Amino acid sequence: MNSRAVITILVCIIILLAGVIIYQQFVYKVFKTKYGIQAELKKITQNISDILDNNTDEKVMVFTDNKKVMDLCGQINRLVLDRQKIQAGYKKQEISLKKMLANISHDIKTPLTVISGYLEIMRINGADALALQKAEAKANQVAGLVNQFFTLAKLEAGDMVMDMENVNISELCRENILDFYEILTRKDFNVDISVPEENIYVYGDKRAIERILTNILSNAIHYGIDGKYIGIFLHSEEGFALIDITDKGKGIEKEFAENVFERLYTMEDPRSRRVEGNGLGLAIAKNLAVQMGGDVLLVSRPGVQTTFTIKLRKI
Repeated sequence: MNSRAVITILVCIIILLAGVIIYQQFVYKVFKTKYGIQAELKKITQNISDILDNNTDEKVMVFTDNKKVMDLCGQINRLVLDRQKIQAGYKKQEISLKKMLANISHDIKTPLTVISGYLEIMRINGADALALQKAEAKANQVAGLVNQFFTLAKLEAGDMVMDMENVNISELCRENILDFYEILTRKDFNVDISVPEENIYVYGDKRAIERILTNILSNAIHYGIDGKYIGIFLHSEEGFALIDITDKGKGIEKEFAENVFERLYTMEDPRSRRVEGNGLGLAIAKNLAVQMGGDVLLVSRPGVQTTFTIKLRKI
């Protein structure tokens, strides 16, 4: 056998071996793709089943070098995370609702008890002007609480109908501060008002805006009593009208500032261990503003200055 024949045979053997190797790799890849992915999918299915059955916070975990399977796990984990967030939100809402009902019940019960007491005295001793006045005041307090409760309930349920129109926010600011003139004067507040001469118009519900202003101003007067100062500053910025309502009272600590707009969230006075307010006014104000495409923001430096900013869409 000459050298040429030997070389030809060796080349054929090499080609044959190469073909066998390529075929083995192809078969291995097909087998791994078919049966490996099936095993991985089975494991994923079991993980999802365990998460749903046990309601855990776990994630789907599969160790594989298959990019498509890893991408699938990533998307599944996104859905799992969204589900967990929704569940957490429902639990928080349920707890908040129970707290709302309990607090509202307490807030209504107290003035009603006082009303009953005064009415009993009136029945025994005959009508008395002062007793009648106190009973009327407490009755108004109950009416106000009930009104706030149902307003917030309608807002959160999406049942509040907004009568959107062009509103002169400049005039509305002036009118609302005048509504508080008597109480501010009686409590010796220094009032600072800055409203541009040229009227600014926003697009919103006039009654809702008045409600927002009233709630924020009432809050500023109540918590800013130590500073004896109220400032109202109207200005424009990037398509919005901004109303800054500022006081120089005790302010709001950072840990409280993040939650003051939550319904029924109140700040406890550590000196008297007393919970102040009913926790509805600021929640209503923010909800109303958001439904009109705006917002209510807060910046506070305790003991220095606290500013609530009402943000409304300009025309």
